[in-house]
Amino acid sequence: MIRYLTAGESHGEALTGVVEGLPAGVPLTASDLNEHLARRWLGYGRGGRSKIENDKVHVYSGVRFSKTLGSPVGLRLDNGAYEKDRAGWPETMALEGTGEDVERVTLPRPGHADLAGAQKYGFDRPPRGPDMRPVIDRASARETAMRVACCSTARQMLRELGIEVGSHVTRIGQVGFEEPGDWQDRARDLLAEEGGARALYEAADESATRMIDPDLTERGVEHIKETKKERDSLGGAYEVVVTGVPPGLGSYAQWDRRLDGQLAQAILSIQAQKGVEVGDGVAGARRYGSDVHDEIIRKDGTGASLKRRTNRAGGIEGGVSNGMPLVVRGYMKPIPTLIEPLDSVDLESGEPQTTRYERSDVTSVPAASTVAEATVALVVANAVLERFGGDRFEQIRRRLTEERDRQ
Repeated sequence: MIRYLTAGESHGEALTGVVEGLPAGVPLTASDLNEHLARRWLGYGRGGRSKIENDKVHVYSGVRFSKTLGSPVGLRLDNGAYEKDRAGWPETMALEGTGEDVERVTLPRPGHADLAGAQKYGFDRPPRGPDMRPVIDRASARETAMRVACCSTARQMLRELGIEVGSHVTRIGQVGFEEPGDWQDRARDLLAEEGGARALYEAADESATRMIDPDLTERGVEHIKETKKERDSLGGAYEVVVTGVPPGLGSYAQWDRRLDGQLAQAILSIQAQKGVEVGDGVAGARRYGSDVHDEIIRKDGTGASLKRRTNRAGGIEGGVSNGMPLVVRGYMKPIPTLIEPLDSVDLESGEPQTTRYERSDVTSVPAASTVAEATVALVVANAVLERFGGDRFEQIRRRLTEERDRQ
């Protein structure tokens, strides 16, 4: 099975990652990963950070002549762009020394991991006084850059197997679709095009808000502008779709092998994500069963191969993929770093104080949707390996092709 670890802080020297479990023979280059790292900065409403980060991943192990070796893949993303910022490496997050001359962060920001993380690891009262910088740096969404790089190795394996992952934004703040049915026809048309979910994300990438409706894109941009004037921030929602998925991924046999449960965990593992649904989960809670469940029909009207008439279940029944596209939606809270200060308490003085402003985005829902693509890809890749696994990529491809021929 594929697993990965990331390391590094947002103001440290670099982010590093190790991906273990990729079979040998998967076509992979740094440009495959950099494509999705660049997409992580899409979307209107991003802050100044996007102007100084230009992530290019360095692959330093596990690949030879553009194919994986079956051994761990090592990745590195330098934080060199921060030299222009002078907010971090090497002073703030120096590996050695006492840090006596480094400014300490003692005012926790509501909505961040600052206070809870400091209380957990004891940074609220170290010998030289409280300092939440270690929490801020590791809990930062900067970590998702390496996560995208790591998970995109698994995504590349899926692409070579004819499985594509895409996404689009369905809501930013007060602007968005109200019900799944409001966008599903448009999304279905894109998914029917050559490339499947890839066509969906390419169309979304053309929008300033990653919305597939031009009117909503325009309204979303205006909403972001107005929110910035009001010194506030916005959350939103997005949909991740996976096409080319064979039936039989996941299992109903044990709780931790259910595919929908694994997808939900993948979404909620991303910073600031607070809700998730598979298929029309939320809308289905208000409907009758006759309006929710997907009727089963023959693919050609006469043969034995079966499919669902609709896909309200999001491609999963009983924790197992049913051959329809996988559909999972994430819900992101508004960014907690605000221009308008919020009430807090300084850990050193114990006095009430309002938070200070740190450079941030008005919204990063479009970015979150691309990060979600990556985390979902890893879950699906592991489910594929569980079902068709082997040590060599060609073994997996052959077994999956045989299974598709039987459907």
